[in-house]
Amino acid sequence: MHDPGPAFRALHQKGKPFVLCNAWDLGSAKVLAALGAQALATSSSAFAFTLGAPDGGTTRDQALAHAEALVAATPLPVSGDFENGFGDDPDTCAETVRLAAEAGLAGISIEDTALPGSGAYAFDLAVERIAAAVAAARALPRDFVLVARADGILQGSYDTDEALRRLKAFEAAGADCLYAPLPPSFEDLERICRETTAPVNALVSGPFASYTREDFARIGVARLSLGGSLARVTHRALIEAAEEMLEEGSFSLLKNSVSGAKVDAMLKSVT
Repeated sequence: MHDPGPAFRALHQKGKPFVLCNAWDLGSAKVLAALGAQALATSSSAFAFTLGAPDGGTTRDQALAHAEALVAATPLPVSGDFENGFGDDPDTCAETVRLAAEAGLAGISIEDTALPGSGAYAFDLAVERIAAAVAAARALPRDFVLVARADGILQGSYDTDEALRRLKAFEAAGADCLYAPLPPSFEDLERICRETTAPVNALVSGPFASYTREDFARIGVARLSLGGSLARVTHRALIEAAEEMLEEGSFSLLKNSVSGAKVDAMLKSVT
């Protein structure tokens, strides 16, 4: 099997952030590849939308099958948004890493949210889970980029100080990349980059979408992921066009659609 790990790992350079493009189906993956994406990722929320389910409404088997399909769709490395590793205990996280590698993924991210709730795992358990995932990744016959997420900062479970305590412990446990989605401010993100050594992923969503790649580079970010943002942009277009049609009987927004020929050309260009 082709090893996408080394090329994917090489993209992670502090202060030189690449855009990790989150796709949600084969068409979006191929279009993003045709437009010059360097790497792709799944998105738990965007994929759930395709199944008619809310974020968090998919199983590990569904996520793995989806990931395997995206891996086969383009030559690009693909990273998996694998929520909390699909289980509470460290052994489950380790097994998820092994299954993700078998699916051809270049890496995955694992968060510290005790799903399906919004609370964070206790500190020691959160670190044990990442340590188990790292051990499984290092035992693989090929390279694999393990991203450790401190999602309590997004969920409101803890502040930047606690996020940093966890990220530093995740780094000490061997995590390859660190990720605290949407800290309170850009200055907090800068502090996270400054006080850790491993590459840092930043989520470009909400207020952080107001910054440029150059802004993120200046503070030392290594990777920019989009989460479900691109999928939500497409859903906004769908909702606005459908509301116009169904409520007003007007179809003017359909004039803004891209030509089928352009999409066809992009899909044919990626093999």
